[in-house]
Amino acid sequence: MPHLRPLLSQLTRAIGRHSAEVELKWMKGTLDNPPPGIRQSCRSLEEMVARRAAGEPLQYILGSQPFGPLELAVRPPVLIPRPETEDWTMRLAKTLTPSPTRPAKILDLCTGTGCIPLLLCHLWPAGSVHATAIDISPNAIQLAKENAALCGITAYGDASTQPLTTPQAKNTFMPILADLLHPEFITQAHLEPPYDLITSNPPYIPQAEYDALPASVKDYEDIRALLGDSPSPHAGETPAEDRTKGLTFYHRIAALVGGHGLLRAGGTLALEVGAGQAPAVAAIVQAKAGVDKIDVWKDPWGKERVVVARR
Repeated sequence: MPHLRPLLSQLTRAIGRHSAEVELKWMKGTLDNPPPGIRQSCRSLEEMVARRAAGEPLQYILGSQPFGPLELAVRPPVLIPRPETEDWTMRLAKTLTPSPTRPAKILDLCTGTGCIPLLLCHLWPAGSVHATAIDISPNAIQLAKENAALCGITAYGDASTQPLTTPQAKNTFMPILADLLHPEFITQAHLEPPYDLITSNPPYIPQAEYDALPASVKDYEDIRALLGDSPSPHAGETPAEDRTKGLTFYHRIAALVGGHGLLRAGGTLALEVGAGQAPAVAAIVQAKAGVDKIDVWKDPWGKERVVVARR
């Protein structure tokens, strides 16, 4: 279309011809047919192109991101779900088999958009899963609640609002604002262990790598969802030699699992990891979490992406 040529040229200068052609089609498609229930932040194609040319991630401009069969709402500064996370969550859903007669309790740490537990709630039979999702960000907790509504999954504000008996025909989702590194985390988050499955895509990028990230990431996505070298005074479980390797949250999660009975006997712990971190995370989990079997799953691009441990 002739009127699109100036926009295509503007976008091409920013991201290259091929990407510009593909993304312009997605932008136009979103304007013409907005995803149901997704809040739109742009009113024109010109606004979309200007924001993308300035470096903003496409997903924030479109307002949504596919995750398995779900279409999740996304907006800054909440971490955009990545395809690597989608892949292992789908695999996990096929590996475990909860049912209404044997429902699973899930704890998802650093939940962001709620993508991992919401996809599991969607894929598993109704009445077979009750998920608790934790994040330190109020923006993330609000967005996770909205995504639960988009996905048709019953959400509760906290344990006090959940009925004593939940209808067996429903999977449930409870997002809770809490600081994973706080000494009183379990009390703060109103956790009710043990859980059958604990999942997490925690912050795992070392400071040196974070400093080298492009502005399209650092200027838009919450540093607390990315940086694995936490400056928190409560990060004392991390040995000095690991405090610059993006491993702070793995030490904390493994210590909680091993020392506070978070994982049921026979339960599963699944942790996404960054490039080259799988051996170190597997060793941390082996030493601190009290698990018997540890596997490492690769992503579709051949990188070791998930440490899966079973008690």
